[in-house]
Amino acid sequence: MGDEIQSRHFEATDFSLFRSRLDEETAHIKHVFEANEFSERGDIVGFELEVCLIDSNGYPAPKNKVLLDELRNPLVVPELAEFNVEFNGSPAALTGHVFSHLHDELYSTYRSCAEAARELKLGAVAIGILPTIKPYLLNSSYMSEMVRYQALNDRLMALRDGEPLHIDIEHDERLAFTHSDVMLEAATTSFQIHLQCKPDRAADDFNAALLASGPMVALSANSPFLFEKSLWHETRVPLFEQAVALGERYLPRVTFGQSYIKQSVFEIFEENQRSHVILLPYVRPEAMMKFSHLRFHNGTIWRWNRPLIGFDYDGQLHLRIEHRTVPAGPTIIDSIVNCAAFLGFVRVLSGSLYDLEKRLPFEQCRSNFYNAAKYGMDATFHWFEGKEISAQKLLLEELLPAAREHLLQHNIPLAEIDRFLSIAEHRARSKRNGARWQLDWIKQHGANYPAMTLAYMRNQETDEPVHTWPLN
Repeated sequence: MGDEIQSRHFEATDFSLFRSRLDEETAHIKHVFEANEFSERGDIVGFELEVCLIDSNGYPAPKNKVLLDELRNPLVVPELAEFNVEFNGSPAALTGHVFSHLHDELYSTYRSCAEAARELKLGAVAIGILPTIKPYLLNSSYMSEMVRYQALNDRLMALRDGEPLHIDIEHDERLAFTHSDVMLEAATTSFQIHLQCKPDRAADDFNAALLASGPMVALSANSPFLFEKSLWHETRVPLFEQAVALGERYLPRVTFGQSYIKQSVFEIFEENQRSHVILLPYVRPEAMMKFSHLRFHNGTIWRWNRPLIGFDYDGQLHLRIEHRTVPAGPTIIDSIVNCAAFLGFVRVLSGSLYDLEKRLPFEQCRSNFYNAAKYGMDATFHWFEGKEISAQKLLLEELLPAAREHLLQHNIPLAEIDRFLSIAEHRARSKRNGARWQLDWIKQHGANYPAMTLAYMRNQETDEPVHTWPLN
């Protein structure tokens, strides 16, 4: 849903025409899947990183337009709220010094943004939920000046018949309140990992991404606070799911899914067409082979693992997985560590999919995801053949060692793998992810969230991994 739209308001004819185009394109993409006509290029990696802007006191600064005008970097674009921006990166093949390349590019973008922010007496912070976010900032007055965001808010609230959103999240403490627009989503910032798939492996890669989701959230959790309440280790998960809920009449818009892929990733696009109401009927003039309406509709359904249709540099159609479970931060090196771990886990788990529903029922896979979001590195998982295992033990004894071996098969040098996966191992061994650092800081210093945010930013700027951060 990254494309801007021209109109905030739609007529019945727009919905009819969009539905017709969506049906045509879904029928045609079915043929593409059946004929295996996607690009054979695969194992290509990309990312998006969402970042918060803060003032000198650690509070959100709704000034992304001023920053973007100063920065003029095409890799840095506005996000939903005026206090958010998004960094984009260039796709890279999963081979050689790929992780160093991704790190260097993302760090360069981050540094240029941080320097431009500093000139404006601002800061740039990559964190799952900014601890200093306030409810009054999460309304349409602070929405970025993009028509698609305004239209999305209009449509979501219309489908709810104006009923406010109900947020109820409980763990160490409970937070329950109502909210009147979609802007709560702006409090949830992520590091989205993209994996372009080889066509014959796409279904296995997608199921492997589902299996990896629980371990990835445990390893990377970085969102323990909202409105000065201690909630889930990855509070971003329940907040995002509740922030765009359409009500009981409709399927959830943010979801882990209903089942594993059985035969083809097409099953998800078919479910999109059949079961999900059209939010924004933005009709495009492009030819059917651009799949503009199918792609736009898919962009308004925020699965934690989402398949995307895209195009290679030469116009060939490709299929990729967008892994959305990982929060932003704590540092650029930590983000690329998360990327390396995810890709390694997918390669490990894609070889473990025989009799998958019997070996690990989907409901248990989904339960792992939410357990990890609630408890972080203290989570316990269901695993294959009925085994129960701690997140720490699964990461250290099974997934990370196996990920090393599988990444070596992609001609990634051992030193490159060691550089990044050793950080993941240290993080898992110490149980010190971003969420744990924040919780420990508050325990040691008291509930001074602005001071913690500024300390977090200072540590982030060093690009030293979070497991090494001091608590001063």
